Amino acid sequence: MYLLWGFLMTIAGLFMLICGRFYHDFVVYQLIAARSRILWGDNVHYFYQISGAMVIIFGVLVAFGYISTSKKLKN
Repeated sequence: MYLLWGFLMTIAGLFMLICGRFYHDFVVYQLIAARSRILWGDNVHYFYQISGAMVIIFGVLVAFGYISTSKKLKN
């Protein structure tokens, strides 16, 4: 299951990184960037590049099992 979630997180990070880098006119990215522009101003594309890279790294760590996405409670 970790492989699936890690793969999905990596895909989401790639989407953020690629769209932030090339300033795509993709409708979904424009909607997300418009909401983020309130807080980040004109630096919204740099924000998505950096956060996309961080999500990719986190997704790879989850996929390989270094980070667990759920905690088992001790009774």
